[in-house]
Amino acid sequence: MKIAMIGAGAMGGATVEGLIKATYVKIEDITVADPSEQVLEKFAQQGVSVTTDNQLAAQDADIVCVCVKPWLVEQVLKGIKNVLNPQKQILIVIAAGVPSANIKEWLPDCPPLFLVIPNIAIAQLASMTFVAPAVATESQHTERVKELFDTMGQTIITDEQHLAAGTTLASCGIAYAMRYIRAAAEGGVELGFKADDAKKIVMQTMKGAVELLEASGLHPEAAIDLVTTPGGVTIKGLNEMEHAGFTSAVIRGLKAGAKN
Repeated sequence: MKIAMIGAGAMGGATVEGLIKATYVKIEDITVADPSEQVLEKFAQQGVSVTTDNQLAAQDADIVCVCVKPWLVEQVLKGIKNVLNPQKQILIVIAAGVPSANIKEWLPDCPPLFLVIPNIAIAQLASMTFVAPAVATESQHTERVKELFDTMGQTIITDEQHLAAGTTLASCGIAYAMRYIRAAAEGGVELGFKADDAKKIVMQTMKGAVELLEASGLHPEAAIDLVTTPGGVTIKGLNEMEHAGFTSAVIRGLKAGAKN
């Protein structure tokens, strides 16, 4: 299977790094198209085929991924439409807020289309990725795309209407998680730890929380109950955070991020 990635900025580049690490696709079957010579040199050194020509990248690919800024999607798609083959190719667009109706208008003869929203942890094979089948897709196409992204994390098949919510919960959400890590690490410094040690402690604690929930299947509140003794320091800390609006702030932040 040959994959073309058109656009290798932060998200496109992270996806290519994930493809390389996952080894689901042979490195020599990955082509990156990008105007930046620095970006192309980086991936060429890893054995990826590179080019500045979007058409050249797309014409022989089984899966064509377009991952550029939303306002550039129309330009890029119109630039490659003459080499796309709806009978042999799958088109993936990774760009928040670009509706399939627009893409169909730009590409009247559109290949099977998927709107995909990963997050940057895809570079470490740990993305939470949302896949929305859009135009002329069939079950085997969906299975193929899901199988690909499952090698780089976890994948949820959803509808186009839920992509904005998925973006704020997982794609923006990874930034929210990092903001918590920063805040907790700063708190650790105030408690007397060196900055690097505080960050290490918080990161391992978050990793442990996730692994505990995955292994046990517990609801987060049930897991919290395991470590909150009556009159103990944990419940005092949790209540102080809630007095400051912790849960409300998280929910309000997510809802704000989901607004168009």
